Amino acid sequence: MMGKIAFVFPGQGSQTVGMGQDIYQENERAQQTFQTADRKLDVALSNLIFHGPQEELTITYNAQPALLTTSYAFFTALTEAGITPDYTAGHSLGEYTALAAAGAMSFEDAVYTVRKRGEFMEQAVPNKQGSMAAILGMDRELLADITAEITETTGETVQLANINCPGQIVISGTRKGVETAIVQVKEKGAKRALPLDVSGPFHSALMKPAADQLNEVLNDISIVQADIPVISNVTAEPITEPADIQEKLIEQLYSPVLWEDSVKKLLDLGVDTFVEVGPGKVLGGLIKKIDRSVNIYSVSSLETLAKTIEALKEERA
Repeated sequence: MMGKIAFVFPGQGSQTVGMGQDIYQENERAQQTFQTADRKLDVALSNLIFHGPQEELTITYNAQPALLTTSYAFFTALTEAGITPDYTAGHSLGEYTALAAAGAMSFEDAVYTVRKRGEFMEQAVPNKQGSMAAILGMDRELLADITAEITETTGETVQLANINCPGQIVISGTRKGVETAIVQVKEKGAKRALPLDVSGPFHSALMKPAADQLNEVLNDISIVQADIPVISNVTAEPITEPADIQEKLIEQLYSPVLWEDSVKKLLDLGVDTFVEVGPGKVLGGLIKKIDRSVNIYSVSSLETLAKTIEALKEERA
């Protein structure tokens, strides 16, 4: 007897030039998804996705709509084949794909919103003034204490940004705050501390200006009751109500992404099959570190789409 299925959607960092091109060429509905994004944003987004350059694709306000569009195209192909989730979740930007997949907002509104979100995130902190780092092999509570103390004593913001899986946490804040934290966590036993190549201090208090601007955009789009519960990054709890969804999307910009907690919540809800829908295999890797026993499928090409559909249909037969 098969348990429940969750579709999970990747966040920034999973973008690669050429992603989704095979499904664009073979699947009419997927093709329409890319064309809708181009039209809605009034830019040649699909051309950038398929042909690059990578540096331009990686800019936050390009990467976010590009990933959402590609992931959503694969999602539509799965639903066309009759594969639907019991829950959805997404990592940071991926939460918007999860909400569109759950019917809480239209694809057009989602792609427009993440384009604006990317612009606001880029503008919130002038380049090179904020940074992020991955801390490996350190207890979450200890790391939270270290970052809180640095923020309090130095006035340099640093906080937990992504709680990805046991022993992998990303911190975010001012350049000085993050540098200070890197030194201290190494002294206190972290295995590694790796500065990340990002354009800003995402999921930190420094993103509050972006959150205010994002709220204005969300006020102008239609958010409706989700057909499928979406696990919120901010609370790791299922949400379906429009007001709740909007509030959590605002908080998400300056709050930690509780990915480990979200996966554990899905396990508690009876999910035993995770389908990572979109480029890369980052989330599948994190889920495996949280629970080795679950089934994980990755849908990022026509080939993996066909394999996943076949496997899930067999399991459900």
